[in-house]
Amino acid sequence: MTVPVTAIEGRSNVAMVVHLFHFLVYLHIVSGSIGLVAMWVPVVGRKGSRTHKRWGKVFALSMLVTGTIAIGISTCTLIAPLETHPFWDDAAQIRGVFGWMMLYLAVLTIMLANYGLLCIQNKRRHVANRNPVNLALQFLTFVTAANCMIQGYVLGQPLMMGIAVVGLAAAILNTRFIFLSDPPVNEWLIQHTRGLVGAGISVYTAFLAFGAVNWLPEYALNPFVWAMPTVLGVSVLLYHQVRITRARERLRRPAVSA
Repeated sequence: MTVPVTAIEGRSNVAMVVHLFHFLVYLHIVSGSIGLVAMWVPVVGRKGSRTHKRWGKVFALSMLVTGTIAIGISTCTLIAPLETHPFWDDAAQIRGVFGWMMLYLAVLTIMLANYGLLCIQNKRRHVANRNPVNLALQFLTFVTAANCMIQGYVLGQPLMMGIAVVGLAAAILNTRFIFLSDPPVNEWLIQHTRGLVGAGISVYTAFLAFGAVNWLPEYALNPFVWAMPTVLGVSVLLYHQVRITRARERLRRPAVSA
């Protein structure tokens, strides 16, 4: 009995996808680990210092690379779900959680890292934030988030629907800021912080949740695991937003007195 050539070619193609998947996962771990460590230097260090700027760029670039690699990982998952994730026998669920949701988180990470960098680069020329790449990333984030929500509804995965809200809100709020004609004083700093800390939340969420799949599969979809980075990240964001807002009020007082 002979095996059809198409069947052999199909198995060969799947094997190539699986090899590429594992290679990308290793790259993802390396680039993501750099970002996970680099993030804390600008977060806890003196703002505006040379160290803050240097490590902030290292973090942002590592997020851009990590997000790009994650797009490749999610694509491999969508093509060969069972072969890339043999611990689960439900191809539809794998495509949803580790394909479509990871694709969305990858785009979200890239968008936030790019947005955070542009906000500080263009702090004196706000209109420069309206460049095609920045706007396209907002649109892609909205689309992938909406798709994640729809897929989550179809699959009965409330986690996918809940986490998609973050991307929908981020894309809308970022676009609103981009098209403001006269942003408030220091608003670029709030947006810069929101973008880069948001990218950190995204990558920590992915590392904890998707990493748990390999070490503790039963906790892979545990809401507590997914919520931890968000709670920590939002706390950091609120702290810095209050600090920046207070500085803005101090700048306004002389003008009011005059």
